[in-house]
Amino acid sequence: MAQLATQRSEAAAPAVANPGPLGLCGFALTTFLLTSIYAGWFPAGATSIVVGVAFFYGGLAQLLAGMWEFKSGNTFGATAFTSYGAFWLSFAAISIPGFGIADALVKASALHVAVGLYLLGWTIFTGLMLLGTLRSNVALITVFALLFVTFLLLAISELGGGISSLTVLGGYFGILTALAAWYTALAGVLASTKSVFTLPVGPRS
Repeated sequence: MAQLATQRSEAAAPAVANPGPLGLCGFALTTFLLTSIYAGWFPAGATSIVVGVAFFYGGLAQLLAGMWEFKSGNTFGATAFTSYGAFWLSFAAISIPGFGIADALVKASALHVAVGLYLLGWTIFTGLMLLGTLRSNVALITVFALLFVTFLLLAISELGGGISSLTVLGGYFGILTALAAWYTALAGVLASTKSVFTLPVGPRS
């Protein structure tokens, strides 16, 4: 009887919706806002608006998406969304004067080196995640390949003392990353609904 009750409970449990599009959208919007500033589309002072978005959409929403990916059994999605959610939360913390992180680095004349090291670490992590996408679809591979190049360019720029040309180039690659992430997210949303059309994501390897 206990086994039968358990089976009925499992059958009645609602399926977990695909959290991937949510995580990708949170990542895409926050990335687009920041890297469009790096690309020179908007003044540097506009960076402040990114902090709020980084906390709640790029950070919290992605973190939740990562937890739901754990529940659905997707180790890659859980690792990626949770990690990049934490990235945006840490970015926000670094950017808020009340935390004192940026001010301490400026006083120590180590801001560029520290940010460069920070971005280099995320470059390495993204490279590892890129390897994890190679048996996925083309759209997801494109997102991580573009993100890897974005982080690499920005890391080199900061480690070089703030090379403006590389920052701008990294900004443009970041914009492309955001567009690719939005496309992949939309493809996932359309595939989960009774849409009149779908978007191709490329064959799996």
